[in-house]
Amino acid sequence: MKLASLKHGRDGELIVVSRDLSRAVSAGTVAATMQEALDNWAERAPALQAIYEALNEGRAEHAFDLVVEHLGAPLPRSYQYLDGAAYLSHICRNRAARGEALPDDLYDRPLVYQGISHGFMGWSEDVPVPSDEFGIDFEAEIAALTGDVPMGVSADAAGAYIHLFVLLNDVSLRALIPGELKRSFGFLTGKPASSMGPIAVTPDELGDLWDGALVSGEMRCWLRGEQVGRIETGIDTPFHYGHLIAHVAQTRKFEPGTVIGLGTVSNEDEAAGCGCIGEIRALETLRDGQAVTPFLKFGDRVRIEHFDRAGRSVFGAIDQRFVSND
Repeated sequence: MKLASLKHGRDGELIVVSRDLSRAVSAGTVAATMQEALDNWAERAPALQAIYEALNEGRAEHAFDLVVEHLGAPLPRSYQYLDGAAYLSHICRNRAARGEALPDDLYDRPLVYQGISHGFMGWSEDVPVPSDEFGIDFEAEIAALTGDVPMGVSADAAGAYIHLFVLLNDVSLRALIPGELKRSFGFLTGKPASSMGPIAVTPDELGDLWDGALVSGEMRCWLRGEQVGRIETGIDTPFHYGHLIAHVAQTRKFEPGTVIGLGTVSNEDEAAGCGCIGEIRALETLRDGQAVTPFLKFGDRVRIEHFDRAGRSVFGAIDQRFVSND
């Protein structure tokens, strides 16, 4: 099924969305918010599925035309946001361009950090940044929303705890990140709030795109109106969602609504383009000796959208402008 949240208060108002993204109906009789649904997924999911089936068959009472501009992030606030770097061509290119060595265990343990979870922006919200000298960048990703995850879960078993997938823009401030990492305490100011696409999709709704490990399909990215990426999301990573969940869950359990991304999508084939400016600049440096593509300036726009094999949008688009927070 497909779910979304109308802009309403801090946590949104949960709605069920039709398969073709044209119609919707309130889910308030089952769960007022996405977090409420995730907190009680075993009980509430069947009822939401029944509404979804009725909506697609034209039987849902009080259904209305979906106006995507009325949608915020599917899960505006989360108890935990984790993000990885599972597509290793992204890591290898960036490290090579900076002349840095790769971690010895790069292919053995996933790289994961913990980011801001208390305020995901909606798909069309302007992204406020204090300065456009901070190296503003986007990162195109697909993130999983989990239910309760037990401590010590295995990578093979972890996929069963994924309830939904969303499109994600993990905003990065490249000029701030190197200094933070040199202090050996991880990301902080270099990773402001991220954004979600408008539609959350259950694994079963993805059909053949979901193989229990990765979400396939094509991630298309536009930078300042120019397409810069057509990236296949189901290949070119030794790690899947279960690996990242299991890695973090070695020492903690997850609360429902944990968001976990695989990191910037990237393919070994350079012809696929890139899912962030940092990787574009890394390839320019490796090829030509210097980077020429500028990071985002105030007023610049980014669009991210993931498509299935028939060319249909899976999660809706992220289409955002970057602005001063003054």
